[in-house]
Amino acid sequence: MNTRKDRFSKKILETPPSGIRKFFDLIIGRDDIISLGVGEPDFPTPWSIREEAYYHLEKGHTSYTSNWGLLELREAIAEYLSKYGLDYNPKNEILVTIGVSEAVDAVLRSILNPEDEIIICEPCYVSYQPLAALCDTKLVHIDTSVNGFYPTAEQIEAAITPKTKAIMICSPSNPTGRMIPKSELAKIAEVVKKHEIWVLSDEVYCELVYDDNQHCSIGSFPGMKDYTIVLNGFSKAFAMTGWRIGYVCAPAELMAEVHKLHQYSSICAPIMSQYGALEGLKNGGHEVEKMRVSYQQRRNLMYKAFQEMGLPCTEPEGAFYMFPDIRKTGLTSEEFATQLIEKHQVAVVPGTVFGAGGEGFIRCCYATDINKIKIALQRIKEMVDEYK
Repeated sequence: MNTRKDRFSKKILETPPSGIRKFFDLIIGRDDIISLGVGEPDFPTPWSIREEAYYHLEKGHTSYTSNWGLLELREAIAEYLSKYGLDYNPKNEILVTIGVSEAVDAVLRSILNPEDEIIICEPCYVSYQPLAALCDTKLVHIDTSVNGFYPTAEQIEAAITPKTKAIMICSPSNPTGRMIPKSELAKIAEVVKKHEIWVLSDEVYCELVYDDNQHCSIGSFPGMKDYTIVLNGFSKAFAMTGWRIGYVCAPAELMAEVHKLHQYSSICAPIMSQYGALEGLKNGGHEVEKMRVSYQQRRNLMYKAFQEMGLPCTEPEGAFYMFPDIRKTGLTSEEFATQLIEKHQVAVVPGTVFGAGGEGFIRCCYATDINKIKIALQRIKEMVDEYK
């Protein structure tokens, strides 16, 4: 094949492959490795959801749906979001997408121009930066590690320029599990309204919060609906990663533009996945709660272990990730993760793949079997002890 680089998109050539997938690929076919890497529930999708999908397959419901998604699903999403103080019209303010990833891509391409700037709060999920960069937009990075891994209104205000178009936040966070306190969200909301910019709020982990914490959406504050784009989906809380079903909520004027892009790029989300998601919202709440309780138990185990082995770590309020500090070993994040997988058969993700503030940290996912977590933690301790 002719491999001249000018035959490819310059933007794609400049875009690095996913750092998470790099380490995931290393463990494919390796039964001896325990993975704390990929953020995927170890639970199967609840039976009632699977059964609903089987039913519709048997009935031959295998067609396209509306580009917007099944109206029944959008109505259920609207009702579900109302418990968080969000009010969206299911007819023209909610769009069902192929996972949250498609939602992020479609929104960014619908709001960004080459002369714009977007603020990225880092460490952050690996797709935010490359998808924004593919819009030929300038990325402005905020390092949240200086504030316990959540952005502050002061940081955001300092990063805003006349070219700022949007800011991206995620609470609870991937990769740290931190939640932005409600009091800080209220301050961020005032900054957003003052400068009339968009805030993209990734809330896909909103059901997975622990202790006495309560999820709060920035879109619920007075006057924020006009500036907020809510991104959410079923992959994490409902253990439906492979179903590829998410949604985006925004003011109707913006949604009309996002809808156009969705029409051309995806047409619609799979109909069986949509029916499964609808069943999840109707009857899956108790299953979500069982998974949430299990994750909290695993979080407690992992947090205690990292404290005992001398790896400082902020206790996550939500999601299913922990972000321990491994700098005492003298290794970089990449070196630590590489040696851990090669010598101790445990896969984690180096913090550097998540952007600014990630060096010196690793992401560990505790959405895996608790007995495997115990073994993995012992192996990590063995490696840490080698560098004492």
